[in-house]
Amino acid sequence: MKASLYSLSLVWLIAFTSCKKEVEKGQLIQLTNTSEVELVDKPISIGKKLLSLNDSLVRYPLVLSQTDTIPSQLNDTDMDGQWDELFFVADFMPKESKAITLIWTDNEPIYEARTSVRFGKRTSADKAVQPATNETMLANELPKSLGYQQYQTDGPSWENDRVGFRHYLDGRNAKDLFGKKTSSMSPEDVGLDAAGAVEDNYHVMEDWGRDILAVGNSVGLGGYALINETEFMRLGVTVEDSINNVEKTTFNIDVEGPVNSIISYGYNNWKPNNRTYSVKETTSIWPGIYGFKNTVSVSGLTGDEDLAVGLVNINTDHSLGVLDENSKYVVLYTHDKQTYNKEWWLGMALILPKDKYLGFTQAPKTGPLSNSFLAKLKIEDNQPVSYYAIAGWELSDEKFSNETYFTDYLKKLTGQLSAVVEIEVKN
Repeated sequence: MKASLYSLSLVWLIAFTSCKKEVEKGQLIQLTNTSEVELVDKPISIGKKLLSLNDSLVRYPLVLSQTDTIPSQLNDTDMDGQWDELFFVADFMPKESKAITLIWTDNEPIYEARTSVRFGKRTSADKAVQPATNETMLANELPKSLGYQQYQTDGPSWENDRVGFRHYLDGRNAKDLFGKKTSSMSPEDVGLDAAGAVEDNYHVMEDWGRDILAVGNSVGLGGYALINETEFMRLGVTVEDSINNVEKTTFNIDVEGPVNSIISYGYNNWKPNNRTYSVKETTSIWPGIYGFKNTVSVSGLTGDEDLAVGLVNINTDHSLGVLDENSKYVVLYTHDKQTYNKEWWLGMALILPKDKYLGFTQAPKTGPLSNSFLAKLKIEDNQPVSYYAIAGWELSDEKFSNETYFTDYLKKLTGQLSAVVEIEVKN
């Protein structure tokens, strides 16, 4: 994924169309921005059922504008072993309509990687970490009971060309933040020493960036819990615990591609406070956005629970900011020198569906779930709820040191997320 095809034009088309056995006849797709908002790296998803396919020829898609090849990929979103979605990102002026052409080839195009997922595990304290794409962890397999940390960066990390994150798969299930200084993907050996052993080497500045957020016993940025009028129910435990309150935790890299990466988690028989739940979670990231999309569904609800989405507040004493100008989303945010040692300016935010939003509360200052602003969202049994977690670090963009610049970004982003692009596939 080192070469870029952004500047390719008719040279590709001529080369591929000359190979009659490798190319299927092009299909015209009309895309229309129905909003008055300029869209940058707007995610476009086209279902397989809308596309004209010849299964004997279909291998890899080529999405062509009038001048360029648009990097794209095929996603298997339902994990049945067959792709069901053509995915790419595109830019639009307000009310702009543009035509693209989709053709198919046996030759796999090579695009610049603008998203990535990294996950590694060691099977014993004296073994090197090996890359992995999935994991199953039982309740007694926490670092304190094993005697060592088995996961690279404590669990999976994912990123795009703007920002990176990691998830504490080791029972804590909080979400941490990697600040990035470059659009390139960070090295695959982050979190490892020269021998391939787990090492915390990402809290020091490197050319690509570093871990910048203190998480503690919060759920980090975009982690979640369940709450009711009397209880805060953490999904998992803290670093001091040796037995998880989740019987079985699963993880999978569903998709890792140049313009979209998707990871998923399952938490089976989560037993907080004499209750029993199961949880499904999916995280998606694409280029251009300073954040990720998270989707959560919980089964076993009794009706008194709200989903509580966290925004860690360890290193700020500022009040929580609220933006309520968008018709679809409400935004909760903080802006302060809230990185480690309060060294850099950092804005963090949650973009939440307005039709699910029930206000916010704060977790206690101490305890197994603490130091967090918590957005309360209405949740129904086994019904998914989606939200976005956002982070703007001043070393990614020096203008993020200004709170107004950060809030303006959030307003523009919610406008882009709300905007609808109509898709007309012409056969």
